[in-house]
Amino acid sequence: MRIAITGASGLLGTAVSVALRERGDTVTRMVRSRDAAAASDAIFWDPATGSLDAEGLTGHDAIVNLAGENIAGIWTDAKKKRIRNSRVGGTRLIAETLASMPRDRRPHVLVSASAVGYYGDRPPDQPLTEESPPGEGFMAEVVQDWEAAADPAREAGVRVVHLRFGPVLDRDALLLQATATATRLGLGATIGDGSQPFPWTTRDEVVRLVLFALDRPDLSGRINAAAPERTTNRSYADTLARVLGRPRVLRIPPFAVRLIGPLGQELLRGAWVVPAKLEAAGYAWLDPSLEPALRRLLRKP
Repeated sequence: MRIAITGASGLLGTAVSVALRERGDTVTRMVRSRDAAAASDAIFWDPATGSLDAEGLTGHDAIVNLAGENIAGIWTDAKKKRIRNSRVGGTRLIAETLASMPRDRRPHVLVSASAVGYYGDRPPDQPLTEESPPGEGFMAEVVQDWEAAADPAREAGVRVVHLRFGPVLDRDALLLQATATATRLGLGATIGDGSQPFPWTTRDEVVRLVLFALDRPDLSGRINAAAPERTTNRSYADTLARVLGRPRVLRIPPFAVRLIGPLGQELLRGAWVVPAKLEAAGYAWLDPSLEPALRRLLRKP
């Protein structure tokens, strides 16, 4: 397959690109620098200006869209605008470009990252499948607009898959690095009372899920791409402490978390996300359970 990929230099995009090449696919990087786009394996796009080299997409079989502003950091108004625009604007540009291309020359699959933030804050004992309605809050609104931005491609007959990822765990990811470091120092803690669900996945799983979505023509629409094991913020903190052989006795009170601002409020939210469509499709999980996944990532026996 010939596959164009956005976000190819990021944590997820790098790993996905390597896996695609290793299995014999041809990968084209979609880049925002004119100079970088001069390379034989790259084409130019710039969501900020609405520019995309449609001719460069000709002959490709699929697009994997992993671009998006990192949500880590202080959520100022400018940061929130970048979070939204990098996801919604970029996806819309891709979808409208695909819809404008001749059917026999355009990629016929769009696999696009999405997020479990769609569900907002839900009771910890309420299971949510792909058929569940959206929640409320900034990220829930962003994800709704993000997924809707692909409608032009969907309506033109392109198979569109939205992979709703939870927080991604990897030894090179900030989340695991930060929490593991704190835990090793005896500062492992729950956020709030810790009862909020924590729908996670690993970077290795993300790679397998992207390839699975590319290869399965029967898959389309919204896909919950979080591990099947039900996990809470408390069980994550306690499991990490157990894997590292350290205590977990601290608790960050809600008022302290809210001092971070809007991101802090999001950290107090959670939803029990059930990967119903993947289970029905017979997907075989690499990391279905948290403790073995953490031991593998942290190389703990």
